[in-house]
Formats: sequence, C-alpha cells, structure tokens
Amino acid sequence: MSLAQTLSETWYREGVRSPWWTWPLAVLYGVLTGLRRGWYRVGVLRSVRVAAPVIVIGNLTAGGTGKTPLTIALAATLRARGWKPGVVSRGYGGSKRGPLLLGDAPDPRTVGDEPCLIRASGVPVAIGRDRPAAAAMLIEAGCNVVIADDGLQHYRLARNVEICVIDGVRRFGNGHLLPAGPLREPLRRLARVDLRVCNGGEPQAGEHAMRLVGDEAVTLADGRTQPLAAFAGRRAHAVAAIGHPARFFAALRGAGIDVIEHPFADHHAFVAGDFAFGDALPVLMTDKDAVKCAGLALAHAWRVPVRAVLPTAFFDAVIARLP
Repeated sequence: MSLAQTLSETWYREGVRSPWWTWPLAVLYGVLTGLRRGWYRVGVLRSVRVAAPVIVIGNLTAGGTGKTPLTIALAATLRARGWKPGVVSRGYGGSKRGPLLLGDAPDPRTVGDEPCLIRASGVPVAIGRDRPAAAAMLIEAGCNVVIADDGLQHYRLARNVEICVIDGVRRFGNGHLLPAGPLREPLRRLARVDLRVCNGGEPQAGEHAMRLVGDEAVTLADGRTQPLAAFAGRRAHAVAAIGHPARFFAALRGAGIDVIEHPFADHHAFVAGDFAFGDALPVLMTDKDAVKCAGLALAHAWRVPVRAVLPTAFFDAVIARLP
C-alpha cells in the first residue's frame, strides 16, 4: 500500500489519528493556501475572466467524488438546452502541459485519462496548466460556456458558478487539512460555493442528490454490450485506478458479482502485466481506466460505464446562474 493510500485509510477511519508528522505539514499547508486565497481576494493575484460564462466543478477533498461523471452530465444537459459547452481540464497524468484542444482520438498518455473520457462523450475539451488559455481555445472553437473540471481551487480562472461535489458516504473524513486529513481547503469554504452535490449516501440540507448508475458492461475488444446483471453470481476481477476504488467495487458487489479487488493508484498507467491474473475470469474496469487499456489487447476485459443522475432542479439552478 502506498503512502497516499495509508494516509487515506487514517483520514476516514473513526478513532484513528493521523501520524504525528502530518500535523505540522497541515499547519504549513493551511497557512500557504490561506495566503493564496487571500491574495486573490484582495487583488494581489488576479483572476482572468474569459469571454464566456465559466462553471467550475470541484471538491474539497483529495481523491474522487464523482466530478467527471457530473461534468459529462452537465455538458449533455447544456447541449440539450441550446448551449455550446466545452470542458477545460489540467490534463493530470498526461505529458502535455498545453494549452491544447483535443482531437477526436486523443492519447491518454499525452493528455490524461479524464480529458479522454470527457472527449469521448462528444463535448469539446481543452487541456492545460494555464486554464484561462485553454478556456480561450474552447471559446475560439465556438463554445459559449466553459465547464472547468476539478477547478475549485484554481482561482486564476474567474468563474460564474461554483459546484462542490461531496462523497455522500465518506463526507469529509476527520475534517483536517492535507496531509493530516483529506481537505484541500477548510470546511468553511462550502459556504461560498453556489451549489453542492452529494454523490451517494444521504444528502444534507442544501445538497442536490446524485446517483452514479452503471447497469451494463461493454467489451474492450469489440464493443459488445450486455447487462451488468449477466455477471451476477459469477466471480470476476475488478480493476480500478480512480480516486476511490472501493466505490466501484461496492457497486459491482451490489450487482451480485463476486469481486476480486485490484485497486491501483489514481491515474495509474496500465501495462499488460497488470492484468496477468493467471485465469480466464472476466475483468471489469471503470470507463476512466478503459481509455488507457485500448491498445493492450486484453481478453475477457469489460468496461462498466456510469452516468450521473441528478434532479432537473439542479440543472435549472445552474443555468439560472449563467449570465
């Protein structure tokens, strides 16, 4: 287990205290990030406003909360209502610094796995550490609204709407800042976001409920589809290199599948040897992982796409805030 995984175990286990050395680092992290937020607030550092409204989707905690499925669902809804959305991402895990407007078949090793997954949904995507420059590329390409995936702490890009996604089961763990806890920013930051989305669990007051639904499996080899229920009662390998692999494993078990867990670090670059399990059992993986495995010629491999389901009132609330 990596150091990050070990720390994550302590963050979300009741009664377990983080290692002593994480506390002074958490204080330092809090001071530095607080200064940075303050500098943007008073104008020492300036946000860049682009020529289209910007919707930021992010979270307060390290790790996955369901931001990417929400980004895809929001982009689809905006298109259905007459907007021309584009998504800007840092491109974490890829080798390109950007800014770069993605083509129809981007390489995840170059641009990152999440941008490839979002691009596969049909929405324009631009990557780059300079997110205002990447957003400008989308606008030049014809987009009239920009969605910033995982951009809550990227204050350089000015925004019109902020959406915070919360893991409804794990919530905020022990409530401490990194690395003593999972928080990227203090919990009081929640009071300044426009909308809060609760992924799973029980939504609290003021939160919009979101469910991730995955009810089919698709072969990597030829795109053949079958209901996920067809695997019920069978043993299968489950591979996940996402922020919170346990959520994927639990969903498969909820479908009645006897899961053999294979968690990997988030954004792991897969090689064929990672799937040398020594048997012919089916291998189930997330869509995010499948985009990195297209060239590995894996037998018995299936991806399990998920879609984010939210109430219409949430999308109405987002669009009502757009200028």
